[in-house]
Amino acid sequence: MERLSSGSTLPDHLRGGYVALGNFDGFHLGHQAVVGRAIERARAAGRPAIVATFDPHPMRYFRPDSAYFRLTSMDQRARLFAAAGVDAMYVFEFDAALAGLSAEEFVGERLIRDLGVAGVSTGEDFTFGKARSGDIPLMRALGERHSFTVDTIAPVQLDGVTVSSTRIREALRNGDPREAARLLTRPYAIEGVVQHGDKVGRTLGFPTANIDMANYLRPAFGIYAVRGRLPDGRVVDGAANLGVRPSFDPPKELLEPYFFDFSGDLYGQTIEVDLVDFIRPEAKFDGMDALMAQIADDVATAKRLLGTT
Repeated sequence: MERLSSGSTLPDHLRGGYVALGNFDGFHLGHQAVVGRAIERARAAGRPAIVATFDPHPMRYFRPDSAYFRLTSMDQRARLFAAAGVDAMYVFEFDAALAGLSAEEFVGERLIRDLGVAGVSTGEDFTFGKARSGDIPLMRALGERHSFTVDTIAPVQLDGVTVSSTRIREALRNGDPREAARLLTRPYAIEGVVQHGDKVGRTLGFPTANIDMANYLRPAFGIYAVRGRLPDGRVVDGAANLGVRPSFDPPKELLEPYFFDFSGDLYGQTIEVDLVDFIRPEAKFDGMDALMAQIADDVATAKRLLGTT
């Protein structure tokens, strides 16, 4: 899959494609339906399938002080789009210039001039243009005027409730990664570079690979059963603390996975950690003996939970 950004010239072999348009943060079941329609259209017409998305998220642009809410990084999204069968990912840089385009200018300049779209697929609630002035009826009218098709995908439901990024965020904040995984069709995963830490876990017999939470959503703080995906392709089971480590001072907000039966140096390497199950909330312990006993119990619980997954 090719990856391009606004300002890049779209290669000729990618022009005239069918474009899935949206933020697609999380790439949940609803997003998959939108992208799937673009792929279906593209394959039937012998044309490329492209995902056009935005970075940063418009909400982050307009409200830079808002709480962290990202479910997937752009790198994660790129891998997910590629696995779905997309030919290219085109990232619109959401800046003042893009935010200031009218709905008609966004279609004329970005979709027609820059991408040369043959068709667009998006969700029924998609809005575009300055002050969100463009809606689906306008997109259809512009499509008729400029000869491109417009497909809108109804919200996907599970058990009678709409699948949404908001619902996934709520599940994660409530300490329910299994519900989030059901909506995402895969475990929620945090990716980051392994940092040098205080080496406290090593002294306790449980060395951890520390990852900064960056702009990811903050799930419920606590202990999780996890799976790690290492740079060499290995998948390893583990238990992780996600939070501020209340037994230590000063507090540091980190994801700290301990991988069972793993030895090696991961410092400076990028790994991805799946949150598979929630074990317990964070807690402060009176001494190291109590803490070590609890960690051992958490590891045993994680092994049991992962063994049934």
